[in-house]
Amino acid sequence: MEFTDTAIIQLLKDRDETGFEHVFKHYFKNLHRYALTILQDHDQAEDIVQNVFYKLWDKMESLHFSDSLAAYLYRAVYNESLNHLKHKKVRRTYQTYVTHTMKDQTDGAQRKVIFSELEQRLHAAINELPEQCRTIFQMSRFEELRYLDIADRLGISVKTVENQMGKALKQLRVKLIDYLPLILLILLNILNQLA
Repeated sequence: MEFTDTAIIQLLKDRDETGFEHVFKHYFKNLHRYALTILQDHDQAEDIVQNVFYKLWDKMESLHFSDSLAAYLYRAVYNESLNHLKHKKVRRTYQTYVTHTMKDQTDGAQRKVIFSELEQRLHAAINELPEQCRTIFQMSRFEELRYLDIADRLGISVKTVENQMGKALKQLRVKLIDYLPLILLILLNILNQLA
């Protein structure tokens, strides 16, 4: 039995299940194929078409058909598919944002912990240096004095300053060897961020 659009719409408005079943069977496959061309996913296309039919049944009293029933259904599937794609894009963008934000926060926190630990180890290693060696190292690295200025201040030869600096650097290298990979990693991260 073939129904006209007007007859089908009236059956749907009257909540006639036979009319709804007829529309569903007549249009579902083609609407599914149409949604599939937009979404490129069988399950999502099926969900979209089922959602359109659900809304058709649920809101039939408030719907107005300016075109044919087929035109309405195709337009509804098209709009639902586009809304789904927009929502999916927004969700993907948000997930990317959250992932980067969390990574940046985690990296920042991890960097702070590493720097803090490295700083503590460095201070401990400097404090373990012999007194004259420690003083020369601190004057050179923290006060940024030249070897000649250090020698003048301490009343020692430049050669002694050079020897003590070599000794300090060697001892610090030995004590901080475990942190060398981390220091290099931190430096690489900093360079990558500057690039």
